[in-house]
Amino acid sequence: MYRRLMEHLTTAVLLLDSRLCVSWMNPSAEALLAVSLGRVEGMRLSALVAEDDGMSAVLAKSRDDGHPFTQREVRLSLVTGAVITVDYTVTPLSDEELLVEMEPRDRLLRISREEALLNRQEAIKVLSRGLAHEVKNPLGGIRGAAQLLERDLDDPDLAEFTRIIIEEVDRLRDLVDSMLGPNKLVRHEPLNIHKVLERVRTLLIAETPGVVVERDYDPSLPDFPGDEAQMIQAVLNVARNAVEAMAEAGTDQPHLLMRTRARRQFTLGAERHRLVCEVALIDNGPGVPESLQETLFYPMVSGRAEGSGLGLSIAQGILHQHQGLIECESRPGHTEFRLLIPLERRHD
Repeated sequence: MYRRLMEHLTTAVLLLDSRLCVSWMNPSAEALLAVSLGRVEGMRLSALVAEDDGMSAVLAKSRDDGHPFTQREVRLSLVTGAVITVDYTVTPLSDEELLVEMEPRDRLLRISREEALLNRQEAIKVLSRGLAHEVKNPLGGIRGAAQLLERDLDDPDLAEFTRIIIEEVDRLRDLVDSMLGPNKLVRHEPLNIHKVLERVRTLLIAETPGVVVERDYDPSLPDFPGDEAQMIQAVLNVARNAVEAMAEAGTDQPHLLMRTRARRQFTLGAERHRLVCEVALIDNGPGVPESLQETLFYPMVSGRAEGSGLGLSIAQGILHQHQGLIECESRPGHTEFRLLIPLERRHD
């Protein structure tokens, strides 16, 4: 009766014997650890986890002392290669049995991180619009005054200075427009993400022939409603950022992998989507400095000496228009940007 109830819990539940071997687990535990009870029954739990962040010692102490223990946000490296973050509680049922309950934290942590990303993106948009309004009004006045002054000047040499004023005002106006990102509405037309990636790949190979650009595509991904030109710009901005970072750091054998996957029942921010397209751009460059990782998608923020700091901000804005977002995980030698796009659109 109780075992039947535990089989329907969303919490992962395992029953261990006195040797810390698995005697039973519910389906949620099988899904979390990516194993089946039939394959691992009688095996030590440590055989399923390559690195357990001290979990084995806690289980042994609970067994020996007869006291329950709870640990928060423990990272487990599974033998499958996956790394998961869990809260777990171990409760001694008797001298021969331990009950282990695991609650995955990865999804909650990711949802919290994505909500923060979306909130920052919205704040940036409001700030940029306010800045554009405050800057473009006086720029228009300066440009108009310079044009009037140019008409009244008799000396052609002096007119050269007014042209410089006009050109610099236009440059500043274009810079402000770039900070605002794409201002065109998204055209909701059927879009094949692999066509977008192949276009970007062709451009990258032509621009930087020394970089190896590999593909790992999921051909089952369906088309989704989107704007092809804007999506090419977003992917190209992220990919160019990676390639330029590798070139600036002098990365030996620079390598960029383009990978696509379908993610089912995936949560973006606070909304759950039945199907999401994940485009991962993975490079072996120097990585994003830790000091920049929280502000990476802000306008005018760049980790490169020659960077404008607008490429990633514009890309994030384009994904936002497609109801998606961009995530980044980085360490030296491995930087991964993930572009997440819902394959089914909600109606605004």
